[in-house]
Amino acid sequence: MLRVVVMVSGGGTNLQAIIDGIANKEIEHAHIVGVISNNYGVYALERAAKAGIDHAVVSPKDFADRTSFNEALLDKVRSYEPDLIVLAGFLVVIPEKMIDEYENRIINIHPSLIPSFCGTGYYGLKVHEAALARGVKLTGATVHYVDKGTDTGPIILQKAVEVKDGDTPEILQRRVMEEAEWKLLPEAISKIAKEKI
Repeated sequence: MLRVVVMVSGGGTNLQAIIDGIANKEIEHAHIVGVISNNYGVYALERAAKAGIDHAVVSPKDFADRTSFNEALLDKVRSYEPDLIVLAGFLVVIPEKMIDEYENRIINIHPSLIPSFCGTGYYGLKVHEAALARGVKLTGATVHYVDKGTDTGPIILQKAVEVKDGDTPEILQRRVMEEAEWKLLPEAISKIAKEKI
């Protein structure tokens, strides 16, 4: 049984997709052992609580410097003894030490078809604003392994989503979530749990 830690910063819609995927057996041979947020009071923590999943906050605001925060974050991750770490809208740079320790065991979901609209500064609505500004007809989402670059790790799965006339960044963001992110992340975890990746 794959031990999964999910790391979040906000509402936790991708976390919910994983919780639902496990509940409806779309994801087999995996369970969430912990949810870690870098922010207090986010809805993702409520989702974890409702599902009976252990959860914790490790916030940079609680530490004197980045080094102390990174150590505390790594200690919390270690405490769950994860086989897989899932970054589900986690908007903090992962410490290099953690990437070394959990090499090829950290995955991320990004709301574009990498290599488009990715890298430093491309997160959340900014990705969809950039896609609309560029006038692309297709966008989507990508699940990839995390390495020491930003959105540069090996790609696991991608799914394209049509950009429609009249889309706003918010409308496009919602379509990418519904049609790509919420499907890809459970599928990637399922494949990793079944050792098909």
